[in-house]
Amino acid sequence: MEGKARNAPALLFLSLTCVFLSLCTPTLSTSPQFQTLTINPLPEKPTLSWADTEPESETQTLSDSTSSEASTTISLSVQLHHLDALSSDKTPQDLFNSRLTRDASRVRSLTSLAAAVGRTNGTRARGPGFSSSVISGLAQGSGEYFTRLGVGTPARYVFMVLDTGSDVVWIQCAPCKKCYSQTDPVFDPTKSRSFANIPCGSPLCRRLDSPGCNTKKQVCVYQVSYGDGSFTYGEFSTETLTFRGNRVGRVALGCGHDNEGLFVGAAGLLGLGRGRLSFPSQIGRRFNRKFSYCLVDRSASSKPSSMVFGDSAISRTARFTPLVSNPKLDTFYYVELLGISVGGTRVPGITASLFKLDSTGNGGVIIDSGTSVTRLTRPAYMALRNAFRVGASNLKTGTGILIV
Repeated sequence: MEGKARNAPALLFLSLTCVFLSLCTPTLSTSPQFQTLTINPLPEKPTLSWADTEPESETQTLSDSTSSEASTTISLSVQLHHLDALSSDKTPQDLFNSRLTRDASRVRSLTSLAAAVGRTNGTRARGPGFSSSVISGLAQGSGEYFTRLGVGTPARYVFMVLDTGSDVVWIQCAPCKKCYSQTDPVFDPTKSRSFANIPCGSPLCRRLDSPGCNTKKQVCVYQVSYGDGSFTYGEFSTETLTFRGNRVGRVALGCGHDNEGLFVGAAGLLGLGRGRLSFPSQIGRRFNRKFSYCLVDRSASSKPSSMVFGDSAISRTARFTPLVSNPKLDTFYYVELLGISVGGTRVPGITASLFKLDSTGNGGVIIDSGTSVTRLTRPAYMALRNAFRVGASNLKTGTGILIV
């Protein structure tokens, strides 16, 4: 983060807290409010078990999200788990080191995308929404949070990475040219009654950044590459996703036959970014373009938290900060960071100008569910480090802890 660090986006990862996101950009508040976050001790490691399927009784279906018809929003929710919940054979130091390694790769991915972009120049239905689970993926060697949802008809339940920093939804598919290791069996589209390929040249295919075409099958082909070297390639298709008994029909997703990278353990990725192919954007009108998530701690709490889509995602007591739009890049969720306090005192030298998102798309602060460590531009980090040292001068430095 040195050198051109000032022009790179700061990454803000919120743990042990709840995040409310809207795809809309509200007006900036003229009187910012501040709230103290309290760090709690981590619980003991839990034991998790999962059923391969869930009952399909009392299942509600959401029809094609691309339809122009108005429809009533329903409530969906999923549990959230951190990946740490799935691994018990590693020491805390091993987990910490691997997390930092993965985190550095992800940050390079996000900053390289933002830098590349920087160099280039209606009525909504209302209703309660739906939800899903969130779990820690640390046990699988992944720094991401996972959810468990059903794919296809009948639904095959798999772990999916939750990522607010990317858009395309995808899953590993049989037959695999090359697939990484995942917890659940690889999804076989031939066994799903709702799976359908997207034709070449269709509007959905043209929404891809780099659409391709399998001329032999006349089906759309997708490819997504990440800055850390990870990628997924396959057929762009539509499929039904099931969230706690609520079926969401015709979700555009990638059926990946060649997938490589850091997505260990999960079957694929649920893109939650602001771009037009993300899951929230595809079915936004179904839940009034709102969703929220509460993150479990990294030690893998036995009680997963939830991700909720719809009006019920917003607590009546919630406090908000506006989202900021990047005119050059619509994927990321940017917020305006005004300052940082240590021990209740604002740190001098840390001003809003250090985190400002300029007109060329450089800078800014990104809320990212897939980044473990909060990273700051160097001047802000140095000021925060010095303030922390002063405030913690009476504490003994822990073994193996280095503050640079």
